[in-house]
Amino acid sequence: MKKIIISVTVIVLLFTYLLWPEKVITFPPGVTAAELPKQINLTNPKTWQKDEFNFTALAEYNITARVLSRNDFSIGKESDLSPVDFVLAWGPMSDQAVIDKIKITQRNRWYHWETDEYPIPLNQIGLNSANVHIVPKDEAVLDKLDEVNKGSLVEMKGYLVEITTTEGWHWKSSLSRDDTGGGACELFWVEELIIKDPE
Repeated sequence: MKKIIISVTVIVLLFTYLLWPEKVITFPPGVTAAELPKQINLTNPKTWQKDEFNFTALAEYNITARVLSRNDFSIGKESDLSPVDFVLAWGPMSDQAVIDKIKITQRNRWYHWETDEYPIPLNQIGLNSANVHIVPKDEAVLDKLDEVNKGSLVEMKGYLVEITTTEGWHWKSSLSRDDTGGGACELFWVEELIIKDPE
């Protein structure tokens, strides 16, 4: 009987998760995050350790952007560090009128987009958006991540980092906004997160 109750509970929770509508934040048409991400590459990289991981800060990073999509993770070494990826957008890609015409999807640690018509020039889509692996500094930032929804406007400050272990495992951030393919995502150690959604 106990196994049946547990099984039913798991099924109910699974269906609730799959069928519960995703909360989406919308803004009036117009650019909501006008500035480019601010990056200052470090000539003397800052280092620190957390658990089994060694961190090297490659650049200071400050970004205000719309969250076009989020993808949560709970399995694997990477998820211990980065429990969520955000597809972040700024400039023309933060305009709700543009967002509404582009379909954004995420799979694993990648993001994809498609559209029936280009609301902005093709090259501006990639130059003004990125899939970002979020590494929260502490539990306070981790808890704040749960409040971020699709469409949210956020400001985040911290570092683009490289992470290694003594066993030879490593994960390194891109330092460019115009690269694509493997290694093109930002690995972002977030020290401060501010959500700027309308009340």
